[in-house]
Amino acid sequence: MHVLILGGTTEARELAGLLAERGRTVTSSLAGRVSAPRLPRGTVRIGGFGGPRGLAEWLRDHHVTALVDATHPFAARISANAAEAAARTGVPLLALRRPGWTPAPGDRWHPADSLAHAAHLLPALADRVFLTTGRSGLAAFAGLDDLWFLVRSVDPPEGVLPRRTEVLLDRGPYTLQGEREVLREHRIGVLVTKDSGGAATAAKLVAAREAGLPVVVVRRPPAVEGVEVAEDVERAARWVRERTG
Repeated sequence: MHVLILGGTTEARELAGLLAERGRTVTSSLAGRVSAPRLPRGTVRIGGFGGPRGLAEWLRDHHVTALVDATHPFAARISANAAEAAARTGVPLLALRRPGWTPAPGDRWHPADSLAHAAHLLPALADRVFLTTGRSGLAAFAGLDDLWFLVRSVDPPEGVLPRRTEVLLDRGPYTLQGEREVLREHRIGVLVTKDSGGAATAAKLVAAREAGLPVVVVRRPPAVEGVEVAEDVERAARWVRERTG
């Protein structure tokens, strides 16, 4: 009984540990985009599979009996590849997705459909931007020369950056007090985030609410149709147990 977890998230690490404790053979696959990832229990492989066909071959060659897609909610391509590979092989597939954030009283959220849409909204909101959307895709903001950006990421950003940019290398979870200090020290006027969900990075939303700041929230890509979803680790572990005995 071999479970493959497409991981990189907190929930993926928690699930790997829980399944290992319960005697399951677990392999966690990480994309390799972070230089020093937090490793889960069990076997770990790093790097891509070569698309859905390569993933299907890996599932067959390693006798995988259950596949869990516990990647980031915005890893749409990986999720689509997992669905196609599962369909090719008949391996049961579950998507482990933490719920998205919901606005609270006092929030000033501005939904965006993409990073490009978020960039379009910014000039009307403020001229000092706290950008917490990760290290990729920042070229969408590169033409906003009148704005100043604080870009936070685990590793140095890649690709083209806005002309007026300061980079803050840091890794969550983040505290509320720490987020308050970031907003105050850098005189932030607007926060930009993806709707990642979870508690590890939610403190910035509370800090922005307290400061009365607008928040541009990039919506998640659509979920892959036909794939069963669990919103927490215990439900995912139960799903694995039901399919692997």
